[in-house]
Amino acid sequence: MEVNHISKMTNGFSFFVLGFLVFLSIPLIDEADAHSLFNSAEQIIGGYRVQIATLPEFPNVGEKSQIIFQVQDVDFNELDRFTMGVRVFFNDELVDEIKPKSHQGGHWQTDYVFERSGNHIFRVDLYDLAKNGGVLTYTFNMSTQSPFGYIFFFSIMTGSVIIAIVLVYIYLPNRFRKLKSKF
Repeated sequence: MEVNHISKMTNGFSFFVLGFLVFLSIPLIDEADAHSLFNSAEQIIGGYRVQIATLPEFPNVGEKSQIIFQVQDVDFNELDRFTMGVRVFFNDELVDEIKPKSHQGGHWQTDYVFERSGNHIFRVDLYDLAKNGGVLTYTFNMSTQSPFGYIFFFSIMTGSVIIAIVLVYIYLPNRFRKLKSKF
């Protein structure tokens, strides 16, 4: 009789913990941003916020990737119109340039092919937004895929699989014992 009473208490406690976790999962904040990509960055200068990211997150050398830009004010409202140009440097040498162009809306993207492996410096120039009518320049580091990128992804996947195996090894035998004891 007492074992049955303890089992009911355990089930009641489990139900309470589950209910508490469900309550915690209800979003208390009505707005959230998606996770930033690994190969992304942002800077706020002169009252404007510029974000840059690449797709895929780690571009491969010689393959087409996308460079994504977003321009906002400091209150995170996208600009309606802006003029932007981009200069790309590798080892302090100018290797590419995207001529200044007017854009409608707060974001735009362009296709880009990285020719060399390593770190590239993107200097993003915003025209006509500075208070004195000058140019605001934002500097970002963007990297291409290297063998270490594959090692990073492989290690994350391996760690996830090992954690899953350990959790199954710990919790599954307990479930089987409980089922056997009921029959």
